Amino acid sequence: MKKYLFLFLLLLIPVLVPCKLYAMDISVGATTWFAKVDQQFSSNFSGFDGETKCDPGFLYGPVLSVKFNDDFNLTFVYLYGKFDISEEDQLSGLTSKYKLKRKDSDLALNYRLNNYFKAFLGLKYIGFNISQQYKSANMGEITDIKHNGYGPGLGLSATFPITDNVFLFGTVSGFYLWGKESRGFLWDPPNSGTLEADSTDYGINSNLSIVYYIAPASTTISLGGRFQYIKTDYRNITIAPPRYEVDVDNSGKTKFYGITLTATYSFGI
Repeated sequence: MKKYLFLFLLLLIPVLVPCKLYAMDISVGATTWFAKVDQQFSSNFSGFDGETKCDPGFLYGPVLSVKFNDDFNLTFVYLYGKFDISEEDQLSGLTSKYKLKRKDSDLALNYRLNNYFKAFLGLKYIGFNISQQYKSANMGEITDIKHNGYGPGLGLSATFPITDNVFLFGTVSGFYLWGKESRGFLWDPPNSGTLEADSTDYGINSNLSIVYYIAPASTTISLGGRFQYIKTDYRNITIAPPRYEVDVDNSGKTKFYGITLTATYSFGI
């Protein structure tokens, strides 16, 4: 049900933008984020208890901005990337290596507070999946992990001019997502089963960058850094077959931080 919040926001736009739209300014482009990942789990329901090691990797994708008038604009960002991860269970000594595929998307309606600050409200999506097998201390071979979370985000952005075409741009925001996670596993092969859980992802995003506007080309280049912190809590954990509930405290913490580079082209319609 949470995914329908995206549709709800789109339906709100005509209400929140109280003017006729005779013309719009549109910016389209691409962004990349070279990120390092730190993960730590507490009694994770896969049976892993400890820290993971992750090689830095790239997230990349499209960006879009639609300016309706001087006060309102809509922004959209989608990022996708792959990370090589290794982990060693502190209890069993088992070491596993696998590839994490991650998706991160933001849709936000921005409102200009003054010449420097904007407030924004929107919807965020975070998802990841692991398709290859890796060993767990108490659940044999784990495979086909899928995690998806949807929910609202709220934040503030600021733009300060340095010169006529160079600006300092920063954002800070928080989010709260509802989702689900599922895992397949081989228990004493060839026996197999599934594990499912409800999840909540909540945390913060922050970004600081230098923006350079190339007027003759109607192009904007942005270079900076981004930090994201996510706390994940699991509940209603069930394992089948046979179907039974697992009553344990399960949570995880993830940090993404690194360098961002974005290029956009602007035009009017």
